[in-house]
Amino acid sequence: MIGSTPVSLVSRIRQAFERLWPSVLFYSLVTMAVIVALKIPNATDYVGADNDDVMRLVEVRDFLNGQGWFDLMQYRMGLGSGTLMHWSRLIDLPIASLIRFFGLFLAPEHAEAAALLIWPFSLIIPSLWAMGLAGRRVGGMLGMHIALTFSVFLLITSNRFLPGSIDHHNAQFALVAIMTAMLLDEKHGAWSYAAAGLAAAVAIAIGAETTPFVATVCLIVAVAWAWEGEAYATAAKSFGLTLALAISVLFFGTVPPRLYATVTCDNLSLGYYSLAAIGGGLLLASATLASRYRRPVRFVVLGAVGIAVLGSAIAIAPQCLHNPLADLDPMLVDLWLNNVQEAQSIFGANRQDTYTLGYFYATGLFALAVCIFRLAHGDRVRIHLVLLCLLVVSWGIAAVQVRGSPFSNLVAIFPLTLLIIDLRRLSNRDSENVIAAFFYIATVLLSVATVWGFAGGLIGSRLSTGYTDQTADLDKRSCSSRKTVAPLVDLPAGLVVGPSDMGVSILRFTSNRILSAPYHRNQGGMLTEMHIGLAPPKEAEAFLRGTGVTVLAFCSGNPQTAEIARIKPDGLYAQLEKGNVPDYLQALPRPDGSPVQFFRYVGSN
Repeated sequence: MIGSTPVSLVSRIRQAFERLWPSVLFYSLVTMAVIVALKIPNATDYVGADNDDVMRLVEVRDFLNGQGWFDLMQYRMGLGSGTLMHWSRLIDLPIASLIRFFGLFLAPEHAEAAALLIWPFSLIIPSLWAMGLAGRRVGGMLGMHIALTFSVFLLITSNRFLPGSIDHHNAQFALVAIMTAMLLDEKHGAWSYAAAGLAAAVAIAIGAETTPFVATVCLIVAVAWAWEGEAYATAAKSFGLTLALAISVLFFGTVPPRLYATVTCDNLSLGYYSLAAIGGGLLLASATLASRYRRPVRFVVLGAVGIAVLGSAIAIAPQCLHNPLADLDPMLVDLWLNNVQEAQSIFGANRQDTYTLGYFYATGLFALAVCIFRLAHGDRVRIHLVLLCLLVVSWGIAAVQVRGSPFSNLVAIFPLTLLIIDLRRLSNRDSENVIAAFFYIATVLLSVATVWGFAGGLIGSRLSTGYTDQTADLDKRSCSSRKTVAPLVDLPAGLVVGPSDMGVSILRFTSNRILSAPYHRNQGGMLTEMHIGLAPPKEAEAFLRGTGVTVLAFCSGNPQTAEIARIKPDGLYAQLEKGNVPDYLQALPRPDGSPVQFFRYVGSN
């Protein structure tokens, strides 16, 4: 009996890892442990490094301090009475709830730190659940473990699930994974497609970045229904009904009533709501009434639905048929957007750092080639066709803006999982075949985005002959540190003008208002700050006086400030860099080593 215990234990462990949830929990714990081991020892702050993480915390604090559920104004940012934010309370609510819970037995700052650790970690579990489920649906138990392993690498090397990462991108990752997993249900189960419809609605509600992906999911379901008819009717009806109901609940539950008739293209508004509700409702009606007709008739019905949705888009939200950022002022594009890494196209990313392209794009491109090859040979056509459609769109989004690359790397895992399973079978069949073993190992390595990133970094470090000065990045970060903005704490609350990258830190650490922060809805504030820096000192005073600025923050190491000074040698920022301070600015005491000089605006003598 004693001798059989280890065998029994091993057998139980093996059986547990044949099931989805035990495997997901194991891989989730491994992911969390590795992230903690790699990131926590060197962490200097409990909030993520991205401006959006800090801004989300500011928004959550305002919510906890009594700002209304429907009141999305950031009253301390921008010109006039503030800036209406485009983020959703759906993300604010769980973070605020965690802070409130931990605040029952921890100091406020420690409660925030605990909440900001738990929130991104909590999203690892649904993300890996969806990835494991999709892997099992395409490749059985082995496919599940391969997909989970690749997903762990993807999550660890991403900055979306690090402690303090509280913007909505990690939630979007989980939702994209869920939609993908549900479309890979070969049984077309009603619950799978209801889950896909719900995930699609939530994805629209929390951020517009995934809208093209959601539209592709809707199109896949609609075309599959038109092709398969009654066999797919239940799935189509479940998806359409859930999408229409969920988007309605989310619209009326999160959008301020005064904005019901307003169309905006960067968040859930009448535009996206009407298209999703109309599309979902018409798909439900079509699957209910036309599933028994022949395939040509179903495609005619689908065409009519498409015309109705397109007509609605043109009539209700024609401005949303192009990139919302296309309306940015050219000065903002040149001095701000072109320097934001995640907003770069594939060509912009290439100009900034050629050696990072592999991490962002190679795995998705490899998976696209695999899908095309499989389809050309008629191999598991439905699975590879669905994955090809999702890959084309997600990789296309990434080509326009780098921020979309996690989604293409996510979808790429599944066709590559199938390829690895097949190559493993061939290699095991002939264990002495060196070529088969080589292709198997090479495919495994090429399927991991991290490998491409490591190789690119290694090659870049070997081939680079120039000296890369990293002090600019250090200065940019230190311009926004708690210690740097500390001199503002003891001043009466007023309006501070400074580099947009400093703005959110001033909101976080002080009670001041800010003129500029890096958000496209704050164009007026950002442009005014730029014009202050570009204008000759006498003209700059008119801007300062007109906007009611009380303090000017000058950080010569900030890249945007340095560029403004370079463009206009006679401008205010260039003069301050030279030490020429106009008489309407009074220098405040500057702590030793601080990269920022604060000036109080006192007016001309």
